Amino acid sequence: MITDSYKPGLEGVVAGTTTICSVDSERNRLCYRGYDVRDFVLNHTAYEEVAYLLLNEKLPNRSELEIFQQTLAANRTLPESVLGVLRQLPKAAHPMEHLRAGVDVLVMQDPDRTDSSHEANIRKATRLLAQVPVLVAANHRLSQGLPLIEPADSRLTLAENFLYMLSGEMPSPVRSRIFNATLVLYAEHGFNASTFTARVVASTQSDLHSALSAAIGALKGPLHGGANEKAMNMLLEIGGIEKVDAFVADALAAKKKIMGFGHREYKTCDPRAVVLKGLARDLANELGDTQWLDMGDRVEALLSQEKGLFPNVDFPIGYIYYMLGIPTPVYTPIFALGRVAGWTAHIIEQLDNNRLIRPKVIYEGPDSQTYLPLDERP
Repeated sequence: MITDSYKPGLEGVVAGTTTICSVDSERNRLCYRGYDVRDFVLNHTAYEEVAYLLLNEKLPNRSELEIFQQTLAANRTLPESVLGVLRQLPKAAHPMEHLRAGVDVLVMQDPDRTDSSHEANIRKATRLLAQVPVLVAANHRLSQGLPLIEPADSRLTLAENFLYMLSGEMPSPVRSRIFNATLVLYAEHGFNASTFTARVVASTQSDLHSALSAAIGALKGPLHGGANEKAMNMLLEIGGIEKVDAFVADALAAKKKIMGFGHREYKTCDPRAVVLKGLARDLANELGDTQWLDMGDRVEALLSQEKGLFPNVDFPIGYIYYMLGIPTPVYTPIFALGRVAGWTAHIIEQLDNNRLIRPKVIYEGPDSQTYLPLDERP
């Protein structure tokens, strides 16, 4: 029998404590270790600074940031064993499956593989921050039959280097800034499905890479990751602003879910989406083409008017990535590479003060059944 304490999907259930992130659903505010994420974006804070904060509990000073960036740059390579696995994987497999396979091979090559101390886990997390973007870029190029691109310059930021390794072209300052901001906004978001998955795996005292691999598997699900790609595919299907009204009306009449709208944590808006709208305008102006932004605005207006729905982070990121020239199959892996900072911070926090996560469950099946031998069963 279901009791009053049961909440489907664990909605509203407190599952732990953390010092990493706060999602303020009443004030529509998101903070990383007490810092409002909007301040990071408005001040053009590098993703590396935010990753350092999440892992080390403080924003780095200039010297600490330089050392951290040098460490990341020094690890922008993949073992040949990982590249060999990527080359053998079925091209038709989901890119998130490729990413998970790559991480599973990386653990076997990590020099701290058998060390689960706090210090070793920080080193492993730092290496993964550098390796996962390279893994995503390399996998995409291999899947398309394109030659791999080596890192261009150790002075490039993580955002700049990823865009370069993905396309072979150096991004403009505006494109780098906007892509960097998306990684900052993807970096962390409390006890979401993938982060909670990572903490459950870590609570068994499994290794950091295994917990990260499990998180990637959770993010692959369309109810968690993938909304950015689906949102952009929807805009491509619509095809033009003059067709938006009819498309949305038909979708609502058919009770189809429109991806990239609504969020369980926020009441009236996703603060990340609000910030991204301004960045999307900057990018559209640089490109001299506001088509996708205009279509997005119209979809938002209609869903707000008809259903009271607001866009979450994935809706504007979908058309921002499209305007940046990023292929849609790479969208969810980019979500993952941005979230590595948050995932690893949570894994380390769980391991540092661990207790096995084992919730209770309500049984609703039959009771007191009579056992029949095999030959007597109907």
